[in-house]
Amino acid sequence: MARVIAIANQKGGVGKTTTAVNLAACLAAADLKTLLLDLDPQANATSGLGVRVDESAPTVYESLVDGVDLADTLQPTELDSLVVAPASYELVGAELELVNDEHRSFHLRNALEATRDRFDYIVLDCPPSLGILTVNALSVADSVIVPIQCEYLALEGLSRVLQTLDRVRDALNPALELEGILLTMVDPRMNLTRQVVADVREHFAGKVFEAEIPRNVRLGEAPSFGKPIILYDLRSAGARAYLTLMREVVRNGKKGTRSRA
Repeated sequence: MARVIAIANQKGGVGKTTTAVNLAACLAAADLKTLLLDLDPQANATSGLGVRVDESAPTVYESLVDGVDLADTLQPTELDSLVVAPASYELVGAELELVNDEHRSFHLRNALEATRDRFDYIVLDCPPSLGILTVNALSVADSVIVPIQCEYLALEGLSRVLQTLDRVRDALNPALELEGILLTMVDPRMNLTRQVVADVREHFAGKVFEAEIPRNVRLGEAPSFGKPIILYDLRSAGARAYLTLMREVVRNGKKGTRSRA
């Protein structure tokens, strides 16, 4: 059965979608059957892989709200081992439509039941909030990757995310674990970046990925071409960083996530 990894942080602009797209692509490039499930109404993970969805085609919204089989939403990508469950702007209304449902936190878990055994990995791209969509992701995930930008305000947001993970464990998903904290937009030439990296690694020792995602022009360009970085520029620093992250994630899966180690 697939390992389900949520990419979550309530703060926007920290590299969640970039991480979801490129981690999923790197896993697929390693011949691991991978599903990228886009839970963000902006649908940037969907477009970042060059997927264009016909208006009549079902998306994650129809699966969560109307009970459409998730398998019917899946779209192919340029990578044979990677498929996408696409998002649509209608997801904006999903939280309102589910708010009075007493089982609202488990719609995604139910949707994945019939599909989960088809994959090795399922990567969930969460919206930049801690609302019902993110809670649905955390209620079904085995672990969470928390990307943080290398700035001091990001540290404040990190503590809130970790508190939320504790609440989800207590109420919805006792098995949920922290896969790791991922440092993004790293520029080692800046004193601030170096200080934040040192502080995060000191305060969260053993919970931070060795991989660091750099500020990289090619990484920023790739989504506009609808390609993950390994297809856009395999030799770039961004591609090397996400391949390193993928190896860490696979290694964690073989020996237990870093929070168990």
